[in-house]
Amino acid sequence: MPDKKLKLINTAILLAFITIFYNLIEGTISVYFGASDDTLALLGFGVDSFVEVISGIGIAHLVLRMKYEKVDNRDKLEIIALRITGVSFYILTAGLILGSVINVIKDIHPTTTMAGVIISSISLLTMYILIKYKIKVGNELNSAAIIADANCTRTCFNLSIVLLASSALYEIFKINYFDVLGSLVIAYYAFKEGREAFEKAKEEKINPSCNC
Repeated sequence: MPDKKLKLINTAILLAFITIFYNLIEGTISVYFGASDDTLALLGFGVDSFVEVISGIGIAHLVLRMKYEKVDNRDKLEIIALRITGVSFYILTAGLILGSVINVIKDIHPTTTMAGVIISSISLLTMYILIKYKIKVGNELNSAAIIADANCTRTCFNLSIVLLASSALYEIFKINYFDVLGSLVIAYYAFKEGREAFEKAKEEKINPSCNC
């Protein structure tokens, strides 16, 4: 394998593991503050980060395989990771919808959403950098798998925008519906990601669309 290609693959592996470890940290902090501050949007965002870890493990395994062989199809571990990811996203979707209904009926208000503002701002910057470098490496390697991973990271970027908007609006106006609306939009993305995960699990060949 040429030195340049090996270097690019090693960079892709590093980016995959950075994504996993970042999502672990982000998920832990988000769930903690989401639960303690009664902000459902931040809680859902945190759980979504944990689900992305499962997806990220499948991606990391796939990129590691590229170091030793040409990768066009998924192996058994990657398909299992996709199915677990799909189920987890569907459970998250149901939980967020149910939680939103309960919050509206019981008129539960977050004590503060400042943690959501801070976490989503950091996430936006981190996801932007990861997307930029994943696309660069994916294009140079002509790898559908890495480009697909970049597209998944773009979904995380969009979720960060949703969390930032709902958290900032609640912090300014103190209207509970902003947190609920943010939760429902995150639920929509979770459902969409779950459906895509099951669709990808049925396909043998990898394509550049979201692979999570």
